Amino acid sequence: MSAPDASAFARRLAASGEALVALVADVDRDEAVWRPAAGRWSILEIVGHLVDEERHDFRQRLRLLLADPARVWPPIDPEGLVRSSNFNARELNDLAGEFVAEREQSVEWLASLVTPDWEHACTHPTAGVLTAAGLLHAWAAHDLLHLRQLTAVRFARLQSLAAPAALDYAGTW
Repeated sequence: MSAPDASAFARRLAASGEALVALVADVDRDEAVWRPAAGRWSILEIVGHLVDEERHDFRQRLRLLLADPARVWPPIDPEGLVRSSNFNARELNDLAGEFVAEREQSVEWLASLVTPDWEHACTHPTAGVLTAAGLLHAWAAHDLLHLRQLTAVRFARLQSLAAPAALDYAGTW
């Protein structure tokens, strides 16, 4: 793997952050709290999770890894945070605004990096050996996973509203 370009990743994260916000811009309250199935996240819970991840996971952990690879990361429980945060009681615009503010800090920080050592590595309890470069790539991938998740929730909601009509005319999902 070649060394990542921090400025290019800053632009990538800015773009995917904008896409995430655009994807939920027209969501009303009913859609925001709707869950596609028991145990699945609503749009509010997904966006709240993204705020938490921006604050407590990727930026913080990449900063720690670049500064001191031997330092143990503070524990986080993304699933538990979603369960305990009651995001469905929040307003989507407020959570999206928090995400935008956190993402802007992340983008500014990434763009400010000068010759980081992307080979710094730690051993993660579930991911194994994780380099700074690998963590940066995982951050970009995390956005794509949640863009896909948000799209799937929106599609499932549309299917539920259209029932019993099928959405086959649109194409296959």
